[in-house]
Amino acid sequence: MSTLSLAAGRPTLADRLISRSLVSDALLVVGGAAFTGLLAQVVIPLQPVPITGQTLAVLLVGSTLGAVRGSLAMVVYALLGVVGVPWFTEASSGWHVVAGPTGGYIVGFIFAAGLTGWLAQRQWDRRVIGAFVSFMAGTGVTFAIGLPWLAVALGLDLQQTLQAGLYPFIIGGVIKALVAAGVIPLAWKLTDRFKK
Repeated sequence: MSTLSLAAGRPTLADRLISRSLVSDALLVVGGAAFTGLLAQVVIPLQPVPITGQTLAVLLVGSTLGAVRGSLAMVVYALLGVVGVPWFTEASSGWHVVAGPTGGYIVGFIFAAGLTGWLAQRQWDRRVIGAFVSFMAGTGVTFAIGLPWLAVALGLDLQQTLQAGLYPFIIGGVIKALVAAGVIPLAWKLTDRFKK
């Protein structure tokens, strides 16, 4: 007998810990959105795009929940932020945030979580190197959507866009991918040990 679930395909870390069901899926999606909102409050202010912890959360949520639930968690994060939950960076909320210069990054989170989740469902997150590559790919997706959005919103040329929206974040992005690539494979090892 199968249980109805939003999670499609191969199991992820969340599935190793919690049985799949629509209720658990909904709780995991809302929890992933809330975790992203929490880490969005970890900020190093830069203009026009601050360095935040939310990109680390996106990688962890996508990998832990898988493609569908990870993407849905980021959709919930974006939608609830638009309607007033103050969990965008620096406790901001509202349509103006998503429509503004940094909105492309928030939209990019949906696809980044989907990609890292998809790769996790193919066991890329089980070893440090695969996890790191997966998380760098997710980070790349966020920039691929965020940078053109930033350029259009602020009327920047290519060099200005890269200086404002990419270069200051390269080292931080690599560090976040390394942190996630250490945490997720370790979590798999610990769950495997305790599930025996």
